[in-house]
Amino acid sequence: MSFRETFPEEEAYQLNALKLAYIGDTVWEMLIREQLIHGNLNVTRMHRECVSRVNATAQSETAHLLEEHMNSREMDIFHRGRNAHAHHPSPKHQNPRDYAMATGLEAVFGYLYLTGQKERIQELFQKTNGGNENG
Repeated sequence: MSFRETFPEEEAYQLNALKLAYIGDTVWEMLIREQLIHGNLNVTRMHRECVSRVNATAQSETAHLLEEHMNSREMDIFHRGRNAHAHHPSPKHQNPRDYAMATGLEAVFGYLYLTGQKERIQELFQKTNGGNENG
């Protein structure tokens, strides 16, 4: 899932948390989509299932599940992402707390992706319902 060389860990760590979340949002959605294509769902049902898992509420619940599994650096990045404030309001129909938690989760996955930690991404993903085999 990489089209470029990875960032050195310290360089990625220094990135703004919202930039980490920006790429992490795509990483999370790609993980969900890859998992869904292995199921027996048609494309319409895959899309609905993806939308139900790639939103602030679902990602907030996932963040709560993963907090106990994150190492200290991941927790720091998570807190930076959760506490970052974009200069735009939260999307409609999204609880601001859920949106903040989702941003923290996305920042962690963005950092792991940029630093080439694919095994760690898979390890965390499997600890969530994102690794749900039903797809």
